[in-house]
Amino acid sequence: MSDRSGLRVLLLGATGTIGQATAQALRRQGHAVVCLVRPRSGVGGRLDAAAAAALLPGCTVRTGDPTQQASIVRDGMAGERFDALVSCMASRTGAPLDAWAIDHGATLQALQAAQDSSVPHMVMLSALCVQKPLLAFQQAKRAAEQALIASGLRYSIVRPTAFFKSLSGQVERVRRGQPFLLMGDGRLTACKPISDRDLGDFIASCLTDPQRHDRVLPIGGPGPAITPREQGEHLFALLGRQPRFREVPVWVLDGVIGGLRLASRLRPSLADKAELAGIGRYYATESMLVLNPLTGRYDADATPSTGSDTLWDHYAALARGEAAPDRGDHAVF
Repeated sequence: MSDRSGLRVLLLGATGTIGQATAQALRRQGHAVVCLVRPRSGVGGRLDAAAAAALLPGCTVRTGDPTQQASIVRDGMAGERFDALVSCMASRTGAPLDAWAIDHGATLQALQAAQDSSVPHMVMLSALCVQKPLLAFQQAKRAAEQALIASGLRYSIVRPTAFFKSLSGQVERVRRGQPFLLMGDGRLTACKPISDRDLGDFIASCLTDPQRHDRVLPIGGPGPAITPREQGEHLFALLGRQPRFREVPVWVLDGVIGGLRLASRLRPSLADKAELAGIGRYYATESMLVLNPLTGRYDADATPSTGSDTLWDHYAALARGEAAPDRGDHAVF
């Protein structure tokens, strides 16, 4: 399919930060966008339909259940023709039940809806960490990817690196004069952070760029890979503070996780807390870069870059009070 504008797109997961950015990018690129949202959406269901519509200017907003095939077809597509379905749905916490329900189950419901309605192309937002799927949400996303690849539809599976919001949790901590927390020496991991806007542009361009069709697409933001220690050093310099770091050994997290898993045998409600602690450990010890399957090592040079927004720009905006990270249920990251 050659480049063209004016496609009709059904967008799921539109009220999340990536979903909003993708909706805006689709509109900038000239597409007609229909967003299917729950009657109460957003973190904690705080958005009603009118509030959701206000977040998605220029889009047609319809209410229904984007996790159910019947509602996607009935309430979202409403008997109309669509050129593509874009799913930015993601579990809020990464806990196993939530992950398999949303990252896998809801994605398969969307895939079925696309197949039933003869939608030729599906774009799925995944994550770069599914290269090494040790956690429930990674396994769920990986299984959904495989189902999409095997579906016969044209597909574009987007695997982004770390988001700005997931790297902004210590800004206020440093502003208050507290040390920047590091796992180990702060050089265990690295990533190429990507902004919501740049990621939204990349996702939207998957519709019309043949080089992004029938492909799994790892993607990072501009510039070199950045370690947590470099993030802290830049943040201290930005705020005019002397760098202060507190290094936490990996074994401390291992002890917490082990204790929670042991305690969950008596109190099953602690199992999700153990999983969330495991997610924290994963991101503290695994780089968000392309994994070389031959060497088993992460490769910054092999991690594609896109866009123009940098993490340093984002930190500067936070320091000036021009932006505030909405981390929602992902505060564990």
